[in-house]
Amino acid sequence: MGQTLTEKILDDHLVEGELETGEEIGIEIDQVLTQDTTGTLVWLQFEALGLDEVQTELAAQYCDHQTYQFDFKNTDDHRFLRSAAGTFGAYFSRPGNGICHNVHKENFAAPGKTLLGSDSHTPTPGGLGQLAIGSGGLDVAVAMGGGAYYIDMPEVVNVRLEGELPEWATAKDVILEMLRRLSVKGGVNKIFEYTGPGVESLSVPERTTITNMGTELGATSSIFPTDEKTEDYLARQGREDEYVELQPDEDAEYDDQLTIDLSDLEPLIAEPSMPDNVVPVSEVEGVDVDQVMIGSCTNGGYEDILPAAKMLEGRSIQPDTEMIVAPGSKKASEMLAREGWTAEMMAAGVNYSEATCGACIGIGHVPGSDSVSLRTFNRNFEGRSGIEDDNVYLCSPEVATAAAIKGEIVDPRNLADELGDMEAPGFELPDQYEGAENDIITPDDPVDDDLVKGPNIGDVPLKDELDAELEGEALLKMEDNITTDHIIPATQDILMYRSNIPKLSEFTLSRVDDTFAQRALDSDGGFLVAGENYGQGSSREHAALCPMYLGIEGVLAQSFARIHKANLFNFGLLPLEIDEADYANIEQGDDIEIVDDVAEAVRSGQEEFTVRVNDDWELTATLDASEREREILADGGKLSHTKKQADSGSGATPADD
Repeated sequence: MGQTLTEKILDDHLVEGELETGEEIGIEIDQVLTQDTTGTLVWLQFEALGLDEVQTELAAQYCDHQTYQFDFKNTDDHRFLRSAAGTFGAYFSRPGNGICHNVHKENFAAPGKTLLGSDSHTPTPGGLGQLAIGSGGLDVAVAMGGGAYYIDMPEVVNVRLEGELPEWATAKDVILEMLRRLSVKGGVNKIFEYTGPGVESLSVPERTTITNMGTELGATSSIFPTDEKTEDYLARQGREDEYVELQPDEDAEYDDQLTIDLSDLEPLIAEPSMPDNVVPVSEVEGVDVDQVMIGSCTNGGYEDILPAAKMLEGRSIQPDTEMIVAPGSKKASEMLAREGWTAEMMAAGVNYSEATCGACIGIGHVPGSDSVSLRTFNRNFEGRSGIEDDNVYLCSPEVATAAAIKGEIVDPRNLADELGDMEAPGFELPDQYEGAENDIITPDDPVDDDLVKGPNIGDVPLKDELDAELEGEALLKMEDNITTDHIIPATQDILMYRSNIPKLSEFTLSRVDDTFAQRALDSDGGFLVAGENYGQGSSREHAALCPMYLGIEGVLAQSFARIHKANLFNFGLLPLEIDEADYANIEQGDDIEIVDDVAEAVRSGQEEFTVRVNDDWELTATLDASEREREILADGGKLSHTKKQADSGSGATPADD
């Protein structure tokens, strides 16, 4: 039996386990990346592990979220990150140089390599044949120290592409179609591998749009084979020597398969407030639009912005519609400027922004109250834009620009009067990607070689070993699809405390219940109760770390998002799965007691736990965990586990973990 492309790369990097669906495997990591809102904790953990030098082939630290440096705390974080990169041996991308995924794709992403990143959209380089996975920061710190990354072997799903995209349909519509079919939970514990004759019709930037937003399906990763388009893209980046031909075997067997005929697609749009709330643009035409934004790691490339610029050439946006363009990288911005397209957009009334993630998480360009915002981003979770009661739609750059020209949602195929005889601009690659040559500091020429810590940068809190008895109040009951944005909001007034856990924890779950943090501190331990897909969205490990700091012992949920569940193990919180009926019967304020000797049960491999509620009734909860995860959990989390091994004289290193 032949291998899938995913299996080939995993097999080449396998250090433990077997490639059988659902079985835990350990893989070697070639590259790691982190960014400024997760990176401070990554490097503090790297330091806490006693490590002194990066062991992966490449590590890259990006500053892309808090680039406007609203507060000295942001600037201090960036100085610390620059000093950590210089001290430990990583590349450092300056604030303003661009979004980690875009800059990594331009400079470092390579076919056949593995990449682990402390950002959920790390799978972006799958569009050029790199197996890239998002994870919590502690997993990145361990991988940087030479340790394997552990994961349950996902299902590999073949997405067969046929035909070619018609005019005005784009790569964004491919992934929106996937979301329409499968939902935000449809990719959990799966890797989507794109094959078929339709692949060759897509350029690498189009492929990376699809792999980037595969994260919204809950997927572990997404990947394309490599071909002439891949080799051509790398040559235009000046990195043709990194090309490797990678294809699945003809007789490869997949766990599942679906087919998308690209020629059947039309412009699509995700309505508020979930990426899978997808309908044809034609169904929502006429909705007045107050704000349009083009950018993000999904659609912020040169190739994404150029069609918008061409549509705006010689035209103006509506006076009551604001349009912002935020390139994904300074290189893209510089190229557009040198070619005159930036001036063309400005002349049309566009507000041109710095290359940053900011607006995607509510840092800058927050929509007005009672307004509609069309964005080319990947997420439109309620409140993520920086205002609680937002109305954010997700679409392609072409649909967004059409709305700016018309002042309302419109299918660009119906803009004949405004655009004249203009054909769909389509994707156009530059002859050479050039620019931003001075914004990456190499590990061979660091600015700092000692850590620089400002007053807002604290230590990483540790948790004690798991107790035999766990009991406490059900401090908060939540619904389905609670995101990490709900658990730890990412707005600029909160984000600045990412390296100050005591302060950051004050905002835990404030978007669900603003009394929660204080109630948790005042209690003597407690539990969270949630519905399905708890912890979807960002990779931010603070969403596990802050509840742990507040005394939360565990989470009872119907199901967990992959990265967040791993983060719960990493910080010593017990993730127990319960069924729908028991979830319905638990009330906030109920007394929860795990009847079993918890520490012993976890270490011994026990799967079912008896949970007593109010000394009145009992339910059975399930712990789905590997032996390695159980040891980490019982020891109080991954940091405590590693320190315990070191203190015991076992000589354990991250590579042994």
